[in-house]
Formats: sequence, structure tokens, C-alpha cells
Amino acid sequence: MKTHPVTVGAFEAKTKLGELLERVGQGAAFTITKHDRPVARLVGFEADRTAQRAAATAELRALRARYTLGGLDARALRAEGRA
Repeated sequence: MKTHPVTVGAFEAKTKLGELLERVGQGAAFTITKHDRPVARLVGFEADRTAQRAAATAELRALRARYTLGGLDARALRAEGRA
């Protein structure tokens, strides 16, 4: 069950932590705010790992776009290196 993050105040998060953790275990996500400013995210462990993987993939794609072979053929270079 994937849902969009729900905003919860810090006081409410403190008083209902058990309930929030139960819901996180079911796939929910929460943004915890203090004085109407986001200060933390409460997400399940697997959801956090998925987000980290997505960020790493995006970073690798951005790096790949910055560096090119300048018109050289990667297969030809590999074959030349094996010769």
C-alpha cells in the first residue's frame, strides 16, 4: 500500500508514535512538522531504500550525460584494448 506523505505536527507525532509506526509498517509515509515547517520524514525502511536507489540512479544518469567519448565507438575501443 503506497500513499502520499501525510503532514503531522511534532506534538501529534509524539503522542501517537505507536499508531504512526503501525501505519508506516503498512506502507504509509508522514512528514513531521514543527511550527508548520517540515523537519523529518517517517517512512518504512524499504521505502527509504527505494528512494535512495532512485536518487543514486538519477545521479549516475546525470554523470553519464556529462561525459562522452567524443564520437568514439565504445565497442571499437574495447576491441582495441583486447587486441
